[in-house]
Amino acid sequence: MHALTEPEIRASFVNCSKGEAKRLPVPRDLAARRWSDLDFLGWRDLGAPDRAYLVAVLDGTPVGITLRSPNVKRSLTRTNVCSVCITSHAGSGVSLLTAPRAGAAGREGNSVGTYLCADLACSLYVRGLRRPATVSRPDESLPLEEQIARTVANLEAFLRQVLA
Repeated sequence: MHALTEPEIRASFVNCSKGEAKRLPVPRDLAARRWSDLDFLGWRDLGAPDRAYLVAVLDGTPVGITLRSPNVKRSLTRTNVCSVCITSHAGSGVSLLTAPRAGAAGREGNSVGTYLCADLACSLYVRGLRRPATVSRPDESLPLEEQIARTVANLEAFLRQVLA
């Protein structure tokens, strides 16, 4: 992924108003991010733990979405799998994140959801730069490039559902 600026990030949001995009918290460490290791930029709102944000490049254009997670306590003994990067996590390491659909459908209350790594660090898990806390990521028979391509394809499919 190429480095994004704060104005590019704010302008990319498709499922919230321009005013909401202007007010949402953007990570302050954009210049320090290792963009070459990211397939998308994802972050949690530290002031509202049930909110998250994600920006990815879709068809050459940055597309940002707002996400919400339910305030549900997960069993620490249960293992869950991220639908995007296929990383297994115990307990609360995977969250069901829902996004309002873009446009009129979203204004009518329609949303779509997927299970994502709760810390939105899918890119780092795929590349082995971060490890799940209690469950090891299974060894893959696919080469790293194909794992990355699968992660990007899974995320793009979710983004297209939001845009539909």
